[in-house]
Amino acid sequence: MAVEMNGSVDLGAPPEVVWKKLNDPETLKSCIPGCETLELDGANAFVAAAVLKIGPMKAKFKGRVELSDLDPPHGYRISGEGQGGIAGYAKGGAVVRLTPLGAESTTLSYEVTANVGGKIAQLGARLLDSVAKKYADQFFASFAATMPSIEPHVS
Repeated sequence: MAVEMNGSVDLGAPPEVVWKKLNDPETLKSCIPGCETLELDGANAFVAAAVLKIGPMKAKFKGRVELSDLDPPHGYRISGEGQGGIAGYAKGGAVVRLTPLGAESTTLSYEVTANVGGKIAQLGARLLDSVAKKYADQFFASFAATMPSIEPHVS
């Protein structure tokens, strides 16, 4: 089952600061909902484990993501996959773009495409879309809070 999502958030820091935080495992770990571990795995990759609740199901996912098409500090492509045991799997990617908004702020925009399978796919597209949006909103609210100044504007 395919899940697609896009959006943007205005952050109170210039693109260089946002870029640095987007590539910092400690910042990301603290912002990703349910993240238990996040470690560098080579120059442009991370391995992670997270516990996620999707509807009535709670599962621990372990996975790996790689960064490609790096264009510092303007954006990159993320691709990866995770396994959640009997709960299923997720595989997909995202394009992340950073656009300056004046001298001290940045718009981060993203387009995500993922495929999920196993028991989580049986929960239905409506629930998966809702949960994905909730987790994205939580991530960006936490990520925006790591920036030095303005309140986030999520769309």
